[in-house]
Amino acid sequence: MSDRDYQDQEEIFSKVVRAGRRTYFFDVRSTKADDYYLTITESKKFTNDDGSFHFKKHKIYLYKEDFAEFGDTLKEVTDFIIEKKGDEVISDRHQADFKKEEPATPAADQAAEPNHPASFTNVDFDDI
Repeated sequence: MSDRDYQDQEEIFSKVVRAGRRTYFFDVRSTKADDYYLTITESKKFTNDDGSFHFKKHKIYLYKEDFAEFGDTLKEVTDFIIEKKGDEVISDRHQADFKKEEPATPAADQAAEPNHPASFTNVDFDDI
């Protein structure tokens, strides 16, 4: 079966993932033989010097016979990345307005509560 048999056929089911300037489209399509396959499209927005914008798109076709190996490999590779580098997006640090979220400490959370003992000022009665 040629690529032409797969391209531009009926769309059956779609999911969209928006990720900043990128959008990912997961589209289930039907072949002429009424079988299903998946297209994954990355669409990235670019701004021109004059303020107008355009999109660049990249598409891959994924067929049923490759689903298991593709899924297993994707999981293996993404798990490797998270294990080695964590889930923090390092490039975010380079943005001008980047503020790393600090985990709240229990004492700080308690001190913010009105009438919690940690929120009271320490008074030395010898000063009175």
